[in-house]
This record gives sequence, C-alpha cells and structure tokens, in this order.
Amino acid sequence: MNARVAAILVVLLVVLGGGALLYQQQERAQRPDNVGTLGRTLFKDLQAAEIAAIRIVEPNATLTVRRKDDRWVIAERGDFPADVSKVREFVLKAIGLKVGQSEPLGEKDRARLNLDASATRVEFRNAEDKALGVLLVGRKYFKREVENPDKAIPDGRFVALPDEAGTAYRVAEPLTQATVRTAEWIDRTSFQVEKIKTLEVRYPGGDAWRIERAGDNAEWKLAGAKPGEKLEIPRANAASYSLSLLELADVAPQDAKDTGLDKPISVDATTLEGASYAIKVGKLQGDNYYLSFSASGLKPEAKDAERVKALSQHVLLVPKSKLEDTLKKRAELLEQKNDKK
Repeated sequence: MNARVAAILVVLLVVLGGGALLYQQQERAQRPDNVGTLGRTLFKDLQAAEIAAIRIVEPNATLTVRRKDDRWVIAERGDFPADVSKVREFVLKAIGLKVGQSEPLGEKDRARLNLDASATRVEFRNAEDKALGVLLVGRKYFKREVENPDKAIPDGRFVALPDEAGTAYRVAEPLTQATVRTAEWIDRTSFQVEKIKTLEVRYPGGDAWRIERAGDNAEWKLAGAKPGEKLEIPRANAASYSLSLLELADVAPQDAKDTGLDKPISVDATTLEGASYAIKVGKLQGDNYYLSFSASGLKPEAKDAERVKALSQHVLLVPKSKLEDTLKKRAELLEQKNDKK
C-alpha cells in the first residue's frame, strides 16, 4: 500500500467516524424528553386490597363509592348498591396506568388540558379515610378526528399527579368511569315480578284495567269486560311478562323533585306465589320513568328478597322501553275489529 492510498483511507475513516457521531447526536435530539418516564407506572404503591373508597370530585358534584361490609355502595344515593365488577375494573385500570407521554405543565397548559379547576379529581382512600393515591383526570385524547368528543370513547386521557404539579401525562386508557354520573356505577339489576296472577293499571285521569288468571298456563281474563270487549291475549302476555324483565337506568337523588310520583300511574300486581307489588310510575326524565314501589308477601328465602327490600327504599329510573307494554291504556289491550282475519 503506497502512502497516497493510506492517506485516503485515513480521511475516509475520519469522515465515517464523524458521520456516525453526528448521527448519534441527531438520534439523541429526536428522542422525546420523557424517554426516562415512558412506561412508568403512575401509582407505584397502590394496592387494591387497601382501597375502601373511591371519591370522585367534579366542579359541581361529588360521588363516593365505598365498601360497606361485603358490598360496595354509593354514599350520595343512600348507600345504593354499586356494581362490584365495575368497581374492580376501575381499580385495576388505575393501578395499571402507565405513562405514554409527558410534557411540562404550565398555567396555560392546565387550562388547555383541562387539568385546572375543571379537572376530575379521583381519590383512592383506605378504611381510615386516608388518601392512598390521587389523580387529576383531564382532557380526552384522540388519535383521529371525531364528530362529537363529548360522546366518543377516547384513545386515552391527559392526567396529572398533585405531587408532580409541573408535569402532565398521557395514558392509553379512556377512564370513562372517572365520572360522578351514578348510572356508570350502579348495579342495574332491578326487582322482577314473575308468575303474575293479577295485574291492574290505573291512570290518574281515570283510565284503568285489570287482568287475571287462575294459573301459570291459564288464559288471561279481563275483569269487568263489557259486551263486545275481547282481550287481546298476546298484549296481555306482554303487559305481564315485561315486569319480569325490568332493569335500572339509574337511581334518583334522595332529594329529587318534580318526579310525578305524587300523581302516578299505579301498577298493582300479585303473583301465584302470594307476593304483592304496588308500583308507582311518575314522569319521564329523558328516556326513563321515575318509579317507586313496595312489596309484601315475599318469601324470606327467595334469592332476591334482600335486594327487593333495598330497592324499595329508593326512587328508581327505569327505561321507558321496559314499561311500554305494561302501561298500555285499556283500549290498547282489546282486540280490534281490524285485528281479525
């Protein structure tokens, strides 16, 4: 190898080495500043077994889901039963939250990310009411454009920890249950009236009807039927069967006003097993009826006796669709001439 070739090789090595060094510097410059926090768990020491309450605070409302004996209940609704599976799911998601992105959080950023006074504050507390972990939940994060961000399920949320006031985190979890809406937390299992023997519906204006049968497989009869009136049996079946398929949409606040339960539609049912239900149906709230009821004659050993007793202490919200067949007017239960073939 002559001197000239050797010199060229040295120059090439220097150029290549410099290029590699420059490439490494550019790579470092392109790395996010939060590379050290990516994948970090937000709550390091939060243990599910220690959590006895979840307190959610929004600017104008508070919801407390707490453990009571072997149940979870909603304190602001007179200890109405919460859905244990929803509570467990929310706790596990919170414990598993990991950092996907972080950024400095100044005052303007707080407003932009809804991590200021408009944030939702989530507190996990123990049996002694001591905070085990606190999270501020802010704006939804979407990977794509959506028509209605308020209703769309996000791809993640911007959150912050009170102890780290200068940093905002993005997590890949929508946290849809971080809300004070009781409908997202309640156990929706309703009372159900099965094997009905008699069913009577009375409207405040005077319209009323009563159907009855002698046994489980007996045909329904319309009490006080006038000459020419004939009961449409499928409609009678639907009216009674619907009461065995009830479900809850929500539970009303204890101080709820203008429910219409002072002048209700009255629905009275007795069962072949000797139980009686007095149901009051009030006004519509959106797509749901206000409803209250009392029950008697239930067998103590019945699987849902305790739940029926608990539900009867609250004003419930039941989907309109679940009561439509039961709340038909008398004329709608009768066979019409054009119904005949």
